[in-house]
Amino acid sequence: MEKAQKTADALPSWKDGEAKERILNFVKNAADSASKNYIPPAERIAVFDNDGTLWNEAPMLFQVSFMFDRIKSLAAQNPDWKTQQPYKAVLENDHEAMKKFTHQDFGKLMAASHAGISPEEFKAAATQWFDTAQHPVYKRPYLKCVYQPQLELLNYLRENGFKNFIVSGGGVDFMRAFAEKTYGIPPEQIIGSSAKTTMESKDGKPALMKTPELQSFDDRAEKVSNINLHIGRRPVLACGNSDGDLNMLQYTAAGTGPNLEIYIHHDDAEREMAYEKHPLMGELKEGLVEAKAKNWIIVSMKNDWKKVFPD
Repeated sequence: MEKAQKTADALPSWKDGEAKERILNFVKNAADSASKNYIPPAERIAVFDNDGTLWNEAPMLFQVSFMFDRIKSLAAQNPDWKTQQPYKAVLENDHEAMKKFTHQDFGKLMAASHAGISPEEFKAAATQWFDTAQHPVYKRPYLKCVYQPQLELLNYLRENGFKNFIVSGGGVDFMRAFAEKTYGIPPEQIIGSSAKTTMESKDGKPALMKTPELQSFDDRAEKVSNINLHIGRRPVLACGNSDGDLNMLQYTAAGTGPNLEIYIHHDDAEREMAYEKHPLMGELKEGLVEAKAKNWIIVSMKNDWKKVFPD
């Protein structure tokens, strides 16, 4: 008979309370073949948003910081950028001008910094950035700005036969540069926003090249479409932090068997940040209303987590 994996404390960075207890009970029952809430291993699919759910996203999305730094590193090859917006604002660290960037501006910057190279070349650039860049507020490497309680949750799920997927608005190639090492989630279990690619010949060998054209913006209902496309199973656990994740949680909750929905609430101004609206990723408004109405788990960073970041 299959039993849940037992540890002294599977979630040591979580405070004892309703959120922790409900998560532990859900996983315990899912892995216990004698339980009425048993979930067969093949159906133990857990999906997580990334930005603001598995790691910090404020005051600026990490991929945006990477994009700005990459623009600066490519500036010598593009001298016209010194006088052209939106590049000029980035090169001069003109924060007032950057606050006024439109979606079109971000599109230009994304195309200039992410396109025209292979996925392998992009991964190498992102990996090098992660090795050297630091968060502007926490003064630590970006990969040390992941949430320790969430690392424990991912591991606990994995130990009990769950297959963890990232389903995020972040770029899929950007997340693939760090997620396996950081979260234990391999590239094939990462779903994110993507650009179209073309097959070209490079040095006499076939190669994929990233183009500026958007293929999929993995947010809201698009997350559900991509779950169906890439996973082919309805998740039994979903975790997010904004209204952009609401459709994913609703889809999970609509399953006929046991399921669990979790919202991470940024309410810890002392150890992280307190906000319900992010300038780029939207807000947590509709999601909170529905979570309260349907008794989903709302995780308070302030009250449910003993620590936020790894030591």
